[in-house]
Amino acid sequence: MTPAKRQSFFARLRGEDPEPRTELAWSTPFELLVAVILSAQATDKSVNLVTAKLFAVARTPAAILKLGRAGLKEHVRTIGLFNAKTDNIMATCAMLLERHGGEVPRDRAALEALAGVGRKTANVVLNVVFGEPTIAVDTHIFRVANRTGLAPGRNVEEVERRLLKVVPAEFRQHAHHWLILLGRYTCKARRPECWHCAVHAECAFRPKTPAPVEAVSGSAWRKRS
Repeated sequence: MTPAKRQSFFARLRGEDPEPRTELAWSTPFELLVAVILSAQATDKSVNLVTAKLFAVARTPAAILKLGRAGLKEHVRTIGLFNAKTDNIMATCAMLLERHGGEVPRDRAALEALAGVGRKTANVVLNVVFGEPTIAVDTHIFRVANRTGLAPGRNVEEVERRLLKVVPAEFRQHAHHWLILLGRYTCKARRPECWHCAVHAECAFRPKTPAPVEAVSGSAWRKRS
């Protein structure tokens, strides 16, 4: 994808959704951190159902530790990999209290030192909470970056490096959310819905998928369910 097409690509996404937001429900940095840890291999919708009840009774590191492992596990048992996630959240709560006064650190190294927090989770927290222009590459963004020709790469680290290099600075803050929403609702894994994609013209994917007979005409690039 040429620089001119990248500029147009993100300008179109911005035109559709000027201020994109994460679909995870949160009100404090700690709540977002917990939600992102839970979201690995789980949908945002399923995580929000869990955290709505969890945060009603425990929304700080100390409160979650007070629940105990069994108490936390009972709240998150509907989420995939809940045993490992329970252990990671408990360990992270203890580390936050011991090392950071119960606050979520802004430093990448400190974030990645927390249990269950890798580069992707750290990028989400840095971007959403602290407003840093990071790009957390998940399966949706990896697919979109490769399929469209925006920033092809063999693995998520390579795609992230290329995105940070090629995404115009004016779009970098929201690039993560635009790309993940594009991949989640339009540029789907099995059959991309090219017929209503906002960046149809800039995308290098061939052949474009035609609209099914039953499709309702429209130009929205994101369709929430």
